[in-house]
Amino acid sequence: MRLSVSIRYFVRLAAFPIIMLAALLVASASVGQEAEDGPRTWTDSTGKYKMVAEFVRMTDAGVLLRREDNSEVTVPLSKLSRADQMVLRQLIQQRRRASENQPSADATSKSKSTGDWPTWRGANRDGVCQETGLLSEWPENGPRQVWQVSGLGTGYSSVAIADGVIYTMGRQDGVESLIALKTEDGSELWRTEVGRANREKGPNCSPTVSDGRVYALSFEGDLLCADAKTGRELWRKSFANDFGGRMMSGWGFSESPLVDGDRLICTPGGQQAMMAALDKATGRVIWTTPMPNGGSRGGDGAGYSSIVISNAAGVKQYVQLVGRGVIGVAANDGRLLWRYEAIANGTANIPTPIVVDNFVFCSTGYGDGGTALLELSGGPRGVNMREVYYKSSNETQNHHGGMIRVGDYVYMGHGHNNGFPLCVEWKSGRDVWRPGRGPGSGSAAILCADGHLYFRYENGVMALIEATPDEYRLKSTFKIPSGNGPSWPHPVIADGRLYLRDQEVLLCYDVRP
Repeated sequence: MRLSVSIRYFVRLAAFPIIMLAALLVASASVGQEAEDGPRTWTDSTGKYKMVAEFVRMTDAGVLLRREDNSEVTVPLSKLSRADQMVLRQLIQQRRRASENQPSADATSKSKSTGDWPTWRGANRDGVCQETGLLSEWPENGPRQVWQVSGLGTGYSSVAIADGVIYTMGRQDGVESLIALKTEDGSELWRTEVGRANREKGPNCSPTVSDGRVYALSFEGDLLCADAKTGRELWRKSFANDFGGRMMSGWGFSESPLVDGDRLICTPGGQQAMMAALDKATGRVIWTTPMPNGGSRGGDGAGYSSIVISNAAGVKQYVQLVGRGVIGVAANDGRLLWRYEAIANGTANIPTPIVVDNFVFCSTGYGDGGTALLELSGGPRGVNMREVYYKSSNETQNHHGGMIRVGDYVYMGHGHNNGFPLCVEWKSGRDVWRPGRGPGSGSAAILCADGHLYFRYENGVMALIEATPDEYRLKSTFKIPSGNGPSWPHPVIADGRLYLRDQEVLLCYDVRP
C-alpha cells in the first residue's frame, strides 16, 4: 500500500458524530496505561490503510493529525482502528493529567502574565491584554526601556508574540519581509521574503501565529505561511492572481489574517472572493464569498480592517469592515449573511469592529464615516441585521487607532486625524466623558491592560489613562524617543513588556512594578 493512497482515504472520510467524541472523553478517565506521545503509525478500522502522523488534538470534525511533512489531516474517530482509539484515550488522559498537575502561579506574585500576543489586537482580537500587576503610573521619563533594535525596514506593522519570539514585518530595498526576533534582546532570528512593492511605506499587516506557523500579508496582497521556528516558506497565495482581489483605495492590503481552528480566514476583496477560507496547513481554498460590486456608500474591494468571530443569532459568522461597509459571512460555507453601508466612507474603512453577544459596534473616519451599533437576530436566511443607532462623523468616529470595550463602555480616540479621548456607553452611544484634545496630537492607537488605556498618539506621545467611566483620569505620559514619522502601529503588551514598533525601530519597555 502506498502512503498517498492512505492519505487520500483518510481525507475522504466524513465527519464523525459528536456523541462519539463525548464517549471517548468519558472512557479516557478509566484508562491507566501510558501511551507514547509523538509520531506513530495510525491504522484505519479495516486494517488496510496506515499513516505515520502525530496526534495534535480533537476537533469537532475528528482527530487532527500532523504528518511528517508538517501537513495536517482530520480523521473521523470512528474510522480509526480500535487499538488506535485506545491509544487516543490514553493520550487524552495523559494530557489532561499533565495539565492538572501544572504548578500554580506563585501566590505572592504581583503580576499575572499570559506571555503571548499571537495576532492583531491579541488572542481575542479586542485590544484587551489580560495581564495584571502592571504599573498604574509611569516614572517621569516613562517605564524602564529594556532594549531597542533597528534595521527592521519601513512599515506600519505592529508585532505578534508567541513562545518567546516576536514576529513583525518590514520593507527594505523594495522587499517586504516577515521577521522573527528574540524577546530577550530583540536580536534577529530569521527573515523571509513575503513580497515586493515600492509604493508607500508598507507593509501594514501584523503577523498571525498559530500551531507552529506564522502568516503575513504584503502591501500588494501576497499571503505567506511560514514555519514559525525557521521562517521556511510552507505555502503562499496572491490575492490579486488567485482571487481577483483588490483594495478599496491605494494604501495596500493591511489585514491580519484570522486563524479559526484548521482554517485561515482572509479578505482578498474580489467580486467573487470578498472573503476566503483556506486550509491553514496547505493553503487549499475551502470557500469564497461572492459580493457584487456597487453600493450606495464606500468603494468596492477590501478595507483596512481585520476579521473577528461572532456567534450572534446562534450563527457562527465572520464580521469584517470592507470597502462597502460592515459584512457578516457564514463560517460554514462563506455565504454573505448581511451588510451595512451607513458608516462606509469612500477613502479608507479601517477600525476592527467590536462584536459582543448579538451586537456589532463599528466606526470609520473621514468626513462621511461615523459610528453605529447593529443588532443581529434570527431570520429566513439565518441572520437579520438592525441598526440600533447611528452617530455622524461629527458626533463619534474612530480614524484608525481602534476601539476597546470594557464592560458597558467603549473607549477610543475620536475624530479624523485626531485621538480625542472618548468614553461612550456602547449600547446607547451616549457620551460618558470627552475631555478634548488630550496629551498628544494626531490619531491615537490604543490598548487596554490592567484597568488602564495605553494611548499612542501620532506625534509619539504615550499616555496612560484609567479605563473607568467615572471620569477622565490621565495618569502618566512619556515621549517615544525614536520619532520615525507617524507613530501609528498599535502598542502590544506581553509578559509584562510593552512593545512599540516605529518604522525601522522596535522598542521594548518593562511595565511591571
